[in-house]
Amino acid sequence: MRDILFWFRDDLRLDDNEALLRASDLGRVLPVYIIDPAFFKKTKLGFRKTGAFRAKFLLESLKDLKVGLQAKGSDLIVRIGKPEEVLAEIAQQRDALYVLASKAVTQEETSQEHKLSLELKRLNIDLELVWQATLYHVRDLPFQIKFLPDVFTDFRKIMDKQATVRDANPAPDFMHPLTDIETGEIPSLEELGFGKEEIPGENFFKGGETAALARLNEFIWETENIKNYKNTRNGLLGNNFSSKLSPWISLGCISPRRIYSEVKKFEEQVVKNESTYWVIFELIWRDYFHLVALKYGVRLFKRCGIQHDLVKNWRMDKTQFQQWMDGETGIPFVDANMRELKETGYMSNRGRQIVTSFFTKDLKLEWWWGAMYFESVLIDYDVCSNWGNWNYLAGIGNDPRPNRYFNITKQGEKYDPEAEYIKNWLPELKNLPAEILHNFDKYHAEQINQYGVELGIDYPAPIIQMP
Repeated sequence: MRDILFWFRDDLRLDDNEALLRASDLGRVLPVYIIDPAFFKKTKLGFRKTGAFRAKFLLESLKDLKVGLQAKGSDLIVRIGKPEEVLAEIAQQRDALYVLASKAVTQEETSQEHKLSLELKRLNIDLELVWQATLYHVRDLPFQIKFLPDVFTDFRKIMDKQATVRDANPAPDFMHPLTDIETGEIPSLEELGFGKEEIPGENFFKGGETAALARLNEFIWETENIKNYKNTRNGLLGNNFSSKLSPWISLGCISPRRIYSEVKKFEEQVVKNESTYWVIFELIWRDYFHLVALKYGVRLFKRCGIQHDLVKNWRMDKTQFQQWMDGETGIPFVDANMRELKETGYMSNRGRQIVTSFFTKDLKLEWWWGAMYFESVLIDYDVCSNWGNWNYLAGIGNDPRPNRYFNITKQGEKYDPEAEYIKNWLPELKNLPAEILHNFDKYHAEQINQYGVELGIDYPAPIIQMP
């Protein structure tokens, strides 16, 4: 029986892994994950491309995947290096028939696919890539990708009426044991170059398919929080205002189709309402950004964005960029969100819209700096959603209203009326009333000092006067 090399990428699961099932049908599967050291190096902006929260979640997910594979009779082969070189080397050593993997759409990932294809071609080994990252399969689109609507609502309406979601696949029943190959060890964060001071403690999110399926079950069946999702999804405090599935989706510990399948079961057995649909709605948004990346390619990462806007001027102010990253802008609602991100690797969807709008519309800083920081820190970083959203909110993407502006005061008053969220993440401001916290830049230092807060000492003075 010939060996089939299966390259795990952002699909760290056994359930509904169509590419893995395909590999199992072809022969004896050698499951491989390659850790690329380049993804943990510091960028030119001074922070790691993949920060500690993301790295920790990845390593936890790999450990869970390894256990899952062992339960099926197999194991996970782990190597450190350039994926295209390491995979070609293993394929040659084992005289592999195929290398299989999930298909990606963005520049760095497709470049790796191309390099691997060239390495394998000289060895006369085929590379097969399987599309499985999205809810809707790309072959099931009712239009060619070049005709992808430039407005999400138009896309959603078409998909709701004309497209269907394929059934989720079961996990393989059995996988052949590995023979005559060293599996290798999953490295620690320290071995990836992280200092002890960088390593985060335990938090709500634990990587891996096991935790992903448990969270899905909790959100839908145990708590039935899905019934109220549309009303609670803009919450800021706690773990139950949204599904909180995004970190697991981002690494493929759970598939969009599995989530869809469970939502549909709930609708049949319990209730179908706006909230249950809204979970699917968010998955369609994710699909949309994936397809935007497929349509526009490298333009997604260009300074001028997918609109090729050469008119907008972006400021290169490293000091204000650092203040934004550290949550020290002097605008409490922005800072609370940025402190949560810095301390947990997570931020609510509402928070992301607020701080991104502030970054691009108020500070007018180089938008891609912010996108790169999110890439480093967000535990649920998804390349298409992240860069698509930054294009969108910077006014150089798919927003039909490119001048869309989030008024920080109004956002705070609406989504954090008592300033509980602000006070949770900025305890130095806990004695100030909500009215002041939501209009911080409108008050004089003497007025704020009455509550025991000295600007510039206890909390920064606002770096900008808000409109």
